[in-house]
Amino acid sequence: MSDVIHLLPDSVANQIAAGEVIQRPASVIKELVENAVDAGATTIHVVVVDAGRTSIQVIDDGKGMSETDARLSFERHATSKIAKADDLFALHTMGFRGEALASIAAVAHVELQTRREADEIGSCIRIAGSKVVSQEPVSCPVGSNFKVENLFFNVPARRKFLKSNATELSNILTAFERIVLVYPDIHFTLHHNGTEMLNLKTGSLHQRISDVFGRQYSQDLLPVEVHTAMCSITGFISKPEGARKKSGHDYFFVNGRYMKHPYFHKAVVTAYDRLIPEGMQVPYFLYFEVNPNDIDVNIHPTKTEIKFENEQAIWQILTAAVRDALGKFCEVPAIDFDTQGSPDIPLYDPARQVAPPQPHYNPDYNPFKSSSHSSSWESLYEGLEKSPSSAPAPEEGEMFGPTDDTQTPETILSEKSPSHYQYKGKYLMTAVKSGLMIIDQHRADMRILYERYMEQMTNHTANTQKLLFPEVVQLAPSEAVLLGKLLPELTNLGFELSDLGGNSFAVNGVPSGLDGLDPVQLVRQLVDDSGTITSQVKSLNAQLAMSLARHAAIPYGQLLNNEEIENIINQLFACSNVNYTPDGKAILCILPQGDIEQLLG
Repeated sequence: MSDVIHLLPDSVANQIAAGEVIQRPASVIKELVENAVDAGATTIHVVVVDAGRTSIQVIDDGKGMSETDARLSFERHATSKIAKADDLFALHTMGFRGEALASIAAVAHVELQTRREADEIGSCIRIAGSKVVSQEPVSCPVGSNFKVENLFFNVPARRKFLKSNATELSNILTAFERIVLVYPDIHFTLHHNGTEMLNLKTGSLHQRISDVFGRQYSQDLLPVEVHTAMCSITGFISKPEGARKKSGHDYFFVNGRYMKHPYFHKAVVTAYDRLIPEGMQVPYFLYFEVNPNDIDVNIHPTKTEIKFENEQAIWQILTAAVRDALGKFCEVPAIDFDTQGSPDIPLYDPARQVAPPQPHYNPDYNPFKSSSHSSSWESLYEGLEKSPSSAPAPEEGEMFGPTDDTQTPETILSEKSPSHYQYKGKYLMTAVKSGLMIIDQHRADMRILYERYMEQMTNHTANTQKLLFPEVVQLAPSEAVLLGKLLPELTNLGFELSDLGGNSFAVNGVPSGLDGLDPVQLVRQLVDDSGTITSQVKSLNAQLAMSLARHAAIPYGQLLNNEEIENIINQLFACSNVNYTPDGKAILCILPQGDIEQLLG
């Protein structure tokens, strides 16, 4: 029997490695830009065509490479950043494995032009599918110029499962942001299809955050700075009023490397306890400086998961640092006593003689003695009509729900009481045949508006309310890409938006019936809520309709008269689903007559 175990060819091994390191165009940009940073570049230009499907180009003014180094850099495990195993525990560079360039060259056409300052002429090397096509001298500036074309040309399955251009561009921006936020002293630019998306000049970290995410972040950031023997933590956190439904801008960096750390994220959230509503998130940008010997970054191919030796101690330091920043800048609310209408209590003066209070009473008063002003109790109710019966005699144990065959929405609508009651500005209560029906007013209006918006988007019948003065909304680049994807559906909802360039949009009109809502804030909330939508139009429409309905629905605490309550109930029972909101929360319940009698029995 012949032997069955054999060595894989280098091209196959490189493709297997590329499957872990290079997952999408954003992975290519991450690896190439990190190499440029390690090369000491002060200016890095990224040029992308068709969200990286067609080409990706990264140009830097770093140290460059010699002709031999340029050829050797595309070999697996070839690196200048470590020499022995002990170096893994003293890393000061972004890359160290020597797999990135080999993985990229295995699944794309790569051209590299590079020159060192000491050399008069540079080198140009072309590789396709791990095979060197040519290498020749070339005239080029100092630094490196990588051009990656036809990504996954020899792995059709991987290329087939790439997302839409808008989604891939969003991933590119996310990977790009994670690097530029660490190096405010490097000039970065990003172009997509000939359009400049980011031009980040050198400056302070605060200015870099403002340039990437918009000027509104400048007003909501609080500095954090703490230095201990174990670690140093610097950066910025958001004020409580900067909390958002879905932040997405929570960044941890360790020794200049982005990381995901749910344990430390919980430490930040804990510091905001009772300062922000439940379910809201706050942006933060926190930078850790830790001894490289105390962390391990070599546990995941993407290097975003990092293991700490003193995790619990750093958790406590982080929580204290965030709380200190909130307290130092008076963001922790103090007790505010409302003194309006309260009595003026003078200060105690021990030398002042105070007479005790003297009671006054009528010694001739007798409550059992009849008076000429008294009247019989019947006279108190003269002129009042007897209220009509709220409902026919109820049947014990009968409930309305998905499995109820005896009552339909039509029968309940016809048998409900004409008089209704609002409880604590949140619940609507009315009597029906089977008992007492309790309706959540916000969720009921959300269901009504959701079905109305879905119908308008389907039939293109939405009405637009023009704004007297258009308002401008400034977004982060990744948010601007998402809003561009949402524009057709937002137009069907009744919004009128125009792109002003520079990630700015003018809000010229909003759907009718949204009086009292801030148009700019509403657009931001719609973008935040739509951050995880799918690419299917039907799901996109449903997500937008649900988000808009949630923000436009009657809020808790708004008082309603009987006519308004009647109108909500009638519209609710005209909906296709009266029981649940679009996101599956219960709208109403019925307290059966039998349960009421048991409670009062």
